[in-house]
Amino acid sequence: MAAVFLVTLYEYSPLFYIAVVFTCFIATTGLVLGWLGWDVPVILRNSEETQFSTRAFKKQMRQVKNPFGLEITNSSAASLATGVTLTTDCLEDSRLTCYWGCSVQKLYEALQKHVYCFRISTPQALEEALYSDYLHREQYFIKKHSKEEIYCQLPSSTGVEDFGPVPRSRYPLVALLTLADEDDREIYDIISMVSVIHIPDKTYKLPCRILYQYLILAQGQFYDLKQLFMSANNSATPSRDQSPADGSVEHSLLEKAGLAGAEVDPVEESSKDCVVCQNGGVNWVLLPCRHACLCDSCVCYFKQCPMCRQFVQESFALCGQKEADKDILETS
Repeated sequence: MAAVFLVTLYEYSPLFYIAVVFTCFIATTGLVLGWLGWDVPVILRNSEETQFSTRAFKKQMRQVKNPFGLEITNSSAASLATGVTLTTDCLEDSRLTCYWGCSVQKLYEALQKHVYCFRISTPQALEEALYSDYLHREQYFIKKHSKEEIYCQLPSSTGVEDFGPVPRSRYPLVALLTLADEDDREIYDIISMVSVIHIPDKTYKLPCRILYQYLILAQGQFYDLKQLFMSANNSATPSRDQSPADGSVEHSLLEKAGLAGAEVDPVEESSKDCVVCQNGGVNWVLLPCRHACLCDSCVCYFKQCPMCRQFVQESFALCGQKEADKDILETS
């Protein structure tokens, strides 16, 4: 019998060797993909490995209160010739200082000076850092919780009709919000906010919008305020009517101006449910895409954003577990 088995194994040895090599190849491929952090085929992993091998780094966040709020009122009517209306919403008495035609280079040098030299906590401090390199200055006193509408306009006496071709050396408008009372600067971590605003002119008729907002901290840091993208309800409609032709023209102008990446999507009604399970509340923001779309239960299963498929490098929670449990108790 042994001789017959050996003869049979010898006759079918090529197929036996091929099967062994193929099995080893499949097992090795699964291990290598797992080590490199890539998606391993489902057939090569079990449910426990799926849960623990696909977690992204959780970013530690610190909650701070921003005392400043600034929006553009009726942005479609704003222009360099007619001016712009800004709506403020501040938690404390503040000062709004508008700098028309502010130098781009001097502004970013001033932000770096805030980190290394002195703190931009007052309009005078920013003006010293800018070396007064702007065309016109306006200042207004803002009462707390007033939601005042401030009308700003570049005087015709300056003789400026546009700010030239791209790349521009000056921003059309830079708005600085600072706390009016020195005692309030000891309470808040955020002591001022710088908003860079585009105003349409004869050269570029892009709609008026806030390009950048920088939060200035008392400790010497500054951060670029970014918008979070929530999952939207399919039945919602955009807040403004715009034809496809107008949208394509606007996008082409943005590309020429180098601002296509800063375009803000139309505001839509947001959904608070997780886009995966449709059961848990949205609590996690994925970075770098900034999509807020996953709940506490589903976030551990994704290495790619379920909305844009971009790889997740970090993530952070909108509220802690204790706060989430408290919200559940209040709603139940």
